[in-house]
Amino acid sequence: MNLRFSEADEQFRSEVAAWLEANLSGEFAQLRHRGGPGDEHSFVEERKAWEQKLARGGWTCIGWPTEHGGRAASIEQQVIFNEEYARAGGPGRIGHIGETLMGPTLIAYGSAEQQARYLPGIREGRDFWCQGYSEPAAGSDLANVKTRAEQDSQSGQWRINGQKVWTSWATESDFCFVVARTLAGSVGHKGLGFFMVKLDQPGVSVRPIEQLTGSAEFNEVFFDDAVCEAADLVGGPEQGWQVAMALLGFERGVSTLGQQMLFQNELDEIVSAAKANGADRDASIRQRIADAHIGLRIMRYNSMRMLAGGDDGSLSKEAMIYKLYWSSWHRNLGNLAMDVLGAEAQLLAGEDYQLSRLQGLFLYSRADTIYGGTNQIQRNLIAERALGMPREPRG
Repeated sequence: MNLRFSEADEQFRSEVAAWLEANLSGEFAQLRHRGGPGDEHSFVEERKAWEQKLARGGWTCIGWPTEHGGRAASIEQQVIFNEEYARAGGPGRIGHIGETLMGPTLIAYGSAEQQARYLPGIREGRDFWCQGYSEPAAGSDLANVKTRAEQDSQSGQWRINGQKVWTSWATESDFCFVVARTLAGSVGHKGLGFFMVKLDQPGVSVRPIEQLTGSAEFNEVFFDDAVCEAADLVGGPEQGWQVAMALLGFERGVSTLGQQMLFQNELDEIVSAAKANGADRDASIRQRIADAHIGLRIMRYNSMRMLAGGDDGSLSKEAMIYKLYWSSWHRNLGNLAMDVLGAEAQLLAGEDYQLSRLQGLFLYSRADTIYGGTNQIQRNLIAERALGMPREPRG
């Protein structure tokens, strides 16, 4: 793994920094450092407009192949873009799921017609996507999904019935990619399909879930004979598990760079707070800040090592540790934030959960080791799939 950047890469860095400095201004200046974890509900419409501003400047989907409208940016350039985006205080990306998950999945597994229909809307910041994986009885055990998809023998349309939960951005999204059971009586990862479902239709209802922070990033999504056209099935009717796992591979790929961007902003704010209130005079606090910085650097280098893999979403063994590593690191960062703030951590700026960003970080990060696969499940995956150890006995 090469950790150095070429002269051409550094020129690219200057181009990114100059564009962000010029454009995160005027109506978009208020978006700097907003929209991260615990702050997702802020400036939603303005951040959608920012997505289109990025697109017009050619700064969305930069890692996509040129034939699909991207820049075919190298891994090094994608790292640079995310670093400079963080340094400029770029807002949380509402187009993140479409750009880094759905788009690469369609490029790898979608038909030419599907790519032509859906990729431009993602690239141009017009269409937003959410993820329909988890269900009330299928969280870390994704293969336990119960949502059903039945195909009409005459029209060819699929009718989807069931419930998804913990669906980020469902209230703001245009489409949802849904894993549903296509083969009656099937169990586990067999008999699943991967569907692209339009949310603005009579058969879909979205119910926000209010969190401890007072915001509602997550939602329940109910499908009651929701329609999915036959052309919007990715892969075959029973290839959904393969496509879904590839998408999760992309989730632990380039998308991790944007996540680390937000982490760096949070760490910078903790350091500023420690300097302002004198917490930095405590040797143990200084050591924990240093440990957090080291941990974030390790996370970055491992991500670059992960990204040296293929373009089909397959996970390298290095990628298997990522979720466990970052979720534990981020939870500890939330604890550090509260200890730096001291008594101020217990004060609210106003009623109705007017939390500071660091208070939101602490509360939000409580869930990091649970969603997306609990730490316990992650350890099983590392043991069984990365290290080749015997599978855990099943009841």
